[in-house]
Parts: sequence; structure tokens; C-alpha cells
Amino acid sequence: MKRRQLFTLAAATAGFAVLPGIAQAREGIDTGLDADGAGDLAYLEGAFERHRGGYNGRAPDAVLGEMREDLALLAAVLRRPHPAKDRTDLARTAAGISGLVAIVQHDRGDQADAHRWFATAAKAARESGDRRMTAWVLGRHAMVGLNYGAPGQAARIAAQARREAGARPSGAAALAAAVNARALAAVGDLPGARRAVRDVRTLAEQLDGPESADTWFGYPAQKHAVHLSQAYTLLGDTRAAYRAQDDALALTTSPSVMTRALIAMDTAACLRVDGDPGAAAAMAAAVYDRLPPAYRTGLVHSRAQLLHQHLDGAPRRLLGDALA
Repeated sequence: MKRRQLFTLAAATAGFAVLPGIAQAREGIDTGLDADGAGDLAYLEGAFERHRGGYNGRAPDAVLGEMREDLALLAAVLRRPHPAKDRTDLARTAAGISGLVAIVQHDRGDQADAHRWFATAAKAARESGDRRMTAWVLGRHAMVGLNYGAPGQAARIAAQARREAGARPSGAAALAAAVNARALAAVGDLPGARRAVRDVRTLAEQLDGPESADTWFGYPAQKHAVHLSQAYTLLGDTRAAYRAQDDALALTTSPSVMTRALIAMDTAACLRVDGDPGAAAAMAAAVYDRLPPAYRTGLVHSRAQLLHQHLDGAPRRLLGDALA
């Protein structure tokens, strides 16, 4: 037997590596073959599907608490190398989960953090190459400006979302058109707002399956009615707004504290437009007084403040006392 073969056999018998670093190489190969990485990707995809179901009676802070561990896992998984296909899927999941966090922060009234999360979601969506996901993120992002005093910004982002969504009917396209209609009405572009309303109505009629699912990612009939309520309220078309509010309430089967409060605020705003500011202030104040503490900041408060700005005299004082 040759000298090299004897040396190799002796080394193997003694249990030590022939070449430096070979054990580390094996560990690297083994890690690369580990199924845990695939398991994390599958888990995160499922987490996006689970979290996008909405509040279902839970307060925004509770929802964020439930997402905390998943967000930590997502951050860790994103730091690992992945094959191109897995990386694309992971980027899409990251866009969706980041977008959900942004929605909750928007609803809580943390505008700055909502903008940051939406920017992260948009970056991930663009990396994934999924234009529908990008359109959804942008459409949701536009709602920050819309609901917190920057309707011009909202109109610009919503128009961008509508372009990303393209001509094919989708929940993202309908959302973008709905937010655009509300934003244009808020800035006083009434013809543009009415065109956008017609656009969203046409799109909504063509949606089915996941596109019309009652989730944060879909555009169901209930959500459509809520958006139309606000659009018609801002347009001053109270007759159409009241019909949309009735439809929205009839379709709101879940214990959605926030949705019901927002619909009531729209009704109060319509009462003011119809010449009864006292009834408007009384209704808004009563709705606000009944809200649980977790809902007294953020979106509902912003909607009540908008009404307050359009009141004067005793009605303004009544609602102001409730908001104080």
C-alpha cells in the first residue's frame, strides 16, 4: 500500500480532518440543505395570510403585539441568502406584512411610523416585481395623507397606485380608485372625484374570489360602501352618502368598532351639510364618548376633528368638549 493511502487511512482512523476547514465546509453544506429555511419562508407566507384578516374586534395595539415575533423572524430571514425565486417570494411577503403594520400604525394615528412602514413595504413590493402588491401598498399609503390632512399628497400617491394596478380589475385597482376619489373630492376637484367614483364602481362590479375577500388585501362590498360613504360625503352628495352608509352598516357583520364609528362620523358630517350642525355635533360627540380608550386617538379622532373644524358656536363647543 502506498505511503499516501496509509496516511489517509491512519488519519481517518484517528478521527481528525485531513484538510483544514473541511468540517466547517461540511457544516456550511449541511446548513444549506437544511429544511428550516424553507420552513421559515412557508411560515411567513402563512403569517401574512393570517394577519391580513383584519382586526376582528381586536384593538390595534393587540394586533401589533401579535405580530411582533413574526416581524422579528422576517427581519432575520431577510438577512439570509436565498435562491432568486425564494427571494422574490420573500420580498412579496415582506411587502405584505410591512403593509399590514403600516395600516395599523395609520389607524393608531402614528403618521410618521405609518409612512416609514409603507416606504419599506413599497421597497419590498418593487423588489418582488409584483405590480399588484405595489399598487396595494401605494393605495394604502395614500390613506395616510387622506385621513390626516394632506389630501393633495394622497391624490398623487393614489394616482400612482392606479397606474401600477393597470387596466385589469383587481382589489388593488379598486382601492386606488376609491382613495383617489376621496382625495380629489377633499382637494375640491369634484369632476375628477366623480370620474374616480365611476371608475371604482366599474371595478368593484368585476371583482370576485380573493380580490373581493373581506380582508385588508381584498376589496369587498362592505369596504366599497365605506369608501363611497366618505367620497359622497366630501362631494356634498348627502343622499348618495346616506345610501352608502346604510349599505356599509348592513354589510358590517364583524364587531368592527372603528368601521362603525367612521360611518357614524360620515353621517354626522352629512347632517352638517344638510343644515343641522347641532344634530351633527351631538351625534359625533355621542359616538366619540362611547368609544373604548384604545380607539380615541388616531383615525376616528381625526375624522371627528375634521367635522369640528367645520362647526361654529354651540355645536363646535359641544364636539370640542367631547374631543378634549
